[in-house]
Amino acid sequence: MKTINPLLLSILISLLSSISWATSAHIHENFLQCLSHQVPNSDSFSEVIYTPHNSSYASVLQSFIRNLRFATPFTPKPLVIVTPLQEAHIQAAIYCAKKHGMNFRVRSGGHDYEGLSYVSYEVPFVIVDLLHFQSITIDVENNTAWVQAGATIGQLYYRIAKKSKTLGFSAGICPTVGVGGHFSGGGYGTMSRKYGIAADNIFDARLIDVNGRILDRKSMGEDLFWAIRGGGGASFGVILAWHIKLVHVPQIVTVFTVNRTLEQNATKLVHRWQYIADKVDDNLSLRIFIRRVNSSTQDGRRTIQASFVSLFLGGVDTLLPLMQESFPELGLVREDCLEMSWIESILYFAGFSGEPLDVLLNKTSSLSDQYFKGKSDYAVEPISEDGLKQIWKEFISPQVERFEFIFSPFGGRLSEISETEIPFPHRSGTIYSIHYGLLWTEKGTNAFNRHMTWIRRFYSFMAPYVTKSPRSAYVNYRDLDLGVNNKGNTSYAQASVWGLKYFGINFERLTRVKTMVDPGNFFKNEQSIPIL
Repeated sequence: MKTINPLLLSILISLLSSISWATSAHIHENFLQCLSHQVPNSDSFSEVIYTPHNSSYASVLQSFIRNLRFATPFTPKPLVIVTPLQEAHIQAAIYCAKKHGMNFRVRSGGHDYEGLSYVSYEVPFVIVDLLHFQSITIDVENNTAWVQAGATIGQLYYRIAKKSKTLGFSAGICPTVGVGGHFSGGGYGTMSRKYGIAADNIFDARLIDVNGRILDRKSMGEDLFWAIRGGGGASFGVILAWHIKLVHVPQIVTVFTVNRTLEQNATKLVHRWQYIADKVDDNLSLRIFIRRVNSSTQDGRRTIQASFVSLFLGGVDTLLPLMQESFPELGLVREDCLEMSWIESILYFAGFSGEPLDVLLNKTSSLSDQYFKGKSDYAVEPISEDGLKQIWKEFISPQVERFEFIFSPFGGRLSEISETEIPFPHRSGTIYSIHYGLLWTEKGTNAFNRHMTWIRRFYSFMAPYVTKSPRSAYVNYRDLDLGVNNKGNTSYAQASVWGLKYFGINFERLTRVKTMVDPGNFFKNEQSIPIL
């Protein structure tokens, strides 16, 4: 076999790079020219366009990258970032990206687990960052709110609390998550057993479709409105705003965190929890955070700690007899409990106890300086004590920095809603969800490979204990290990590998809606809904 002359190879690579750069530069110039023609007042538009030639480009790009896995020199970068001030800017970006063959990404908070709101492995691409779309209008009289897609959950909770002490919303606990993606993928939280997920409490939306039309529920039709409430909005258009139903919260709620290690009977407690978590009073959400800690015994060896973390929509005098009846094994006592307002419980679960309320307006995240990989599962049968012991053994020893998993209870209102009501299918029969989170700070390829290999192996190990055929997953914990699009041309059969895990029997309807509203498959990413 002939070897290639190194000099010739170097010249060839240089030539290909030059061609690629020249092609990108050409597309870039044409795209910018197109934008200037589409927006009459192009002077103001130019202030919200960032290219690699702008000094602010890097800071704008990195400002909402929550995961260092997607902040490397090798991560594909957008040719253009648009931070629109008005809807016309988004319409122009859609039109020009279509015209010049650019992939399109929309970022509202940047928390997506695989970075798909700001990374495209098909280049060139443009990011539309909705950081200026943060308007929130609270209607206390009608218990509703309009919230723009670029606002965060924390901002929404803050605005609600400023208007009412007895209204809240059922969504997640991380305050820096953007509502655009969170609501469109479902939006599970501590009040979901009482009120359902965020997507269950949406009754209108505004969206820009592939043709640049601004649609509401009436004009988009019930099929598309169904799809964007749990099916992932990025497959269907650009979500501008949600019209949501606010829910009643009492003036006093109760929270507690009870920690138990293996030496304190944690295995039996976790085992018992599985039989009551989805059946207790709907006002009670009792989650378990499972971590490795150092034992308090003399040898100080590693052990497992299960943290039982709860929100109860009521006072401690009602909670204590309820816990004594349903879960006496935990041994909850009054001293474990804290009474507070609902908005103070938001601070408590976010790790901001004692902080001023306006900390919820902060859009930065502590995750931004760490590497992260997440996965998810659902359980429909309790894991035996022997099974739990095997899980502890598997996860107590490996050399990874920080790993935890979270058991979140279902039942209540979640189980009362049909699995086809919206695309989120994890309803009746689901006892709890499992979230796996692996974090590390060590830089370098070796650390990356070691951590990614371990979590994939652990996920495989968990297969006997969770749902099967399909093994279900939560789309808001996006996981490209489940499969990826092949340049947006993935067939139904290929996409169903992950589609059925996320959406179950709703996946087929989602593909029909996608084919109807975006037949050219413009709104696509590595795990978007495919066209038929």
